[in-house]
Amino acid sequence: MRSGSHFAQTVSSSPLVNSPCEKCNVAGMSLCHALSCDDLKKLSSISTGIEVGKGVTIINEMDPADFLFNVTGGSIKLYKLLPDGRRQITGFLFPGDFLGIAMNDCYAYSAEALEDCKLCRFPRAKLEELLKEIPDLENRLLNMLSNELVLAQDQMLLLGRKTAIEKVSSFLLSLSKRTKAKTGSGNVISLPMGRSDIGDYLGLTTETVSRTLTNLKKKGIVSIPTNGQLEINDLEELTDLAEGMD
Repeated sequence: MRSGSHFAQTVSSSPLVNSPCEKCNVAGMSLCHALSCDDLKKLSSISTGIEVGKGVTIINEMDPADFLFNVTGGSIKLYKLLPDGRRQITGFLFPGDFLGIAMNDCYAYSAEALEDCKLCRFPRAKLEELLKEIPDLENRLLNMLSNELVLAQDQMLLLGRKTAIEKVSSFLLSLSKRTKAKTGSGNVISLPMGRSDIGDYLGLTTETVSRTLTNLKKKGIVSIPTNGQLEINDLEELTDLAEGMD
């Protein structure tokens, strides 16, 4: 990471001594899932707990990929810088997701905290050594890589949708599926990103996203009880809209 970066100046960190991996509240849906107590201790020994504030850049595109991260609290947006200086959001991460996997020595994207976040940070070299020692850890990481590919394919499908209502409905369904996979229920989803971020991700204007969400709310398909949260009231209708059947 760049020395003197905003990230380095605002992150507080401490070794995970008082909060071992086995007590982590997202262990069951993260990299640590299904590891034995002994293996968890080994993973904990190379982990550092860090906290980042809202708006802080956690990794920068093309910086050396020296660390990997497990998101344990908060949410993150991923983005790439286009040649003309514009920013394209490519994804969102939530507790239990993994950050920083790189196919070469540099990060392929940047990541910024959408809200105050907590992460476990792993030195890449040490984690790679541990993967050789713990097959279950390697298998878990491969599964998470597969999930990343699925999410990338989902975004391609989202961008390929014809209308705004199809794109927004598909986006909400995607978040619902991710929430259900982790919590068992996908009716209430976290929506910490702003309308402009959603629009950037879907290839829509901020105004179009706001108008579409308002229409869904007026029809009773969704409700927005609080900022940062959305409740799906009619999953079947939302699915039909996403598939262009309504």
